[in-house]
Amino acid sequence: MTHNIDVIITLIGGLSIALVFGLISKYLKLSPIVGYIFAGILVNFIPNLHIDYDTAAQFAEIGVILLMFSVGLNSHIKDLIAVKNVAIPGAISQIVITTITSMFLAHFFGWDYKAGLVFGISISVASTVVLMRVLSDNRVLHTKIGHTAVGWLVVEDLFTILVLVLLPAIFSPDISNANILPIFGVTILKLIFLTVFTLIVGGKLIPYFLTFISKTGSRDLFTLSILTLAIGIAFGSAHFFDASMALGAFLAGIVVGQSDFSSRAASEALPIKDIFAVLFFVSVGMLLDINELKNSWQLMFLTLFIILIIKPLIAFLVVLLLKKPLKQAISIGIALAQTGEFSFILASMGTSLNILPQEAYSAIIASSIISITLNPILYKAINPFVKFLNKKGININSVQNNNEEGVLKININNEINEQDYVIIVGYGPVGQAVTKILNDKGISVNIIELNIDTVKKIKDKNSNCLNALYGDAMQREVLIKAGINNALAFIISSTLASSKEIIEIVKSINPNVQILVNTSYINDIEALKAKGANIVFSGELAVSQILSNYIFNEFGLLCNEIECGCNKQNNQNEEGNNKDILQ
Repeated sequence: MTHNIDVIITLIGGLSIALVFGLISKYLKLSPIVGYIFAGILVNFIPNLHIDYDTAAQFAEIGVILLMFSVGLNSHIKDLIAVKNVAIPGAISQIVITTITSMFLAHFFGWDYKAGLVFGISISVASTVVLMRVLSDNRVLHTKIGHTAVGWLVVEDLFTILVLVLLPAIFSPDISNANILPIFGVTILKLIFLTVFTLIVGGKLIPYFLTFISKTGSRDLFTLSILTLAIGIAFGSAHFFDASMALGAFLAGIVVGQSDFSSRAASEALPIKDIFAVLFFVSVGMLLDINELKNSWQLMFLTLFIILIIKPLIAFLVVLLLKKPLKQAISIGIALAQTGEFSFILASMGTSLNILPQEAYSAIIASSIISITLNPILYKAINPFVKFLNKKGININSVQNNNEEGVLKININNEINEQDYVIIVGYGPVGQAVTKILNDKGISVNIIELNIDTVKKIKDKNSNCLNALYGDAMQREVLIKAGINNALAFIISSTLASSKEIIEIVKSINPNVQILVNTSYINDIEALKAKGANIVFSGELAVSQILSNYIFNEFGLLCNEIECGCNKQNNQNEEGNNKDILQ
């Protein structure tokens, strides 16, 4: 019996080659994305590897949906508002100037204005994946620089999503110049209705649905529900509202992200996103036409010039004009000097609508690969460059101060201040008692809890010193969101928690944090300390000590009398004397 295994071949073939090249990229200290794209390029040259391009494209579409859901999940309006004075004018200026520059370039190559417009927008946006990785690797994600760069990117992402929705409506071959305005108007109305419906109706129904699922206690059902929401709403957006699936997934992500389920969704349900995202980058590499690139190498270098010089220069000047520190201007400029997933999506759509020539698509992919490769290297060169400027008399000491960059600092002498906080896993009787004691001393507490009802009760208190996060402490993303990088201490109050595994993850993120663990059994104390716990409290040990103290007080026994009696008993046992020494 013959089986059709095209899907299996596509999946295992694409992932295997991506794994090999991803490891090579990681070994060379490059972004794994570079390896994934090179894997896709190599697929075209491997004989007898019959990968179904249509299947790969559908896998890539799922990757885009989950990627956009993830972007929505992490797009918090309050974070954007905090840096709006820099991020909004900066992103808009960069997009506009980059697009205008690209339109001049398009005219030089004989393209029409539509091609130049799409080409410019495609290379004006940076990669979310690359940006987050670079900021995290350089420990600036949770600083003013990191917040500004992420806010800047959110504005770019929102603009790009709008373009993705409007491109098919405006530049479709079936649309003439006479009916562009009516179709444009109808499209905008559909988008408004979709957005309002998803955010308002979905904002009511989705949290209720996820609350019901979470109460089942099944991790599988929760993961399944998140994936169903992301892909289902994306499909519904395209089928019923003629919008892009990317927009639907983004809106669904925003709804979940504003609920109590954002951390758990990001940590448990979305790791599968990485698999399909890998296939997306592989499919991008598969579409690169090497022969076309040979004939358009001039276009590739000019595109790279815009990405590596024009874009960061615009960002640098905008940040300086807004009177921000020099290091912040340099850092944001370098961080945004790359392109990625949205560039590929826009370029692919532009090619499918016959707006962009194939040579433009090949130039965008090749330039993206180079910029993604260089970006981590360029960012690591910022600090040496800053030191060089200092030696030349350019004073930027103010931006080297951690407080200027927004880093949360803990007093070396452990004196309590407003920035001190402790993370507690579990809000049972022990967790509640410890929380009350710490709050009474003025120390804030961040609770990690897997009971959604408990999380809601804590949030209903509206306490400035008590915060609750719904999620599993075994998930790295949950710990980071809880603030493990800057926590005063980390307490595992629940004896039901997988303490050994949690300690390993905590130590991998913040090796210096103090870890206190509550365990039921004495035998676990040494094992937990070996994993990295500083102090371990045992229920068995506490009970034995209480009982012993009671006996001492009740019978008036002194410690040295007990020790003598024990020594006498041991000696008699060794001599084989079976007499009852208590008589």
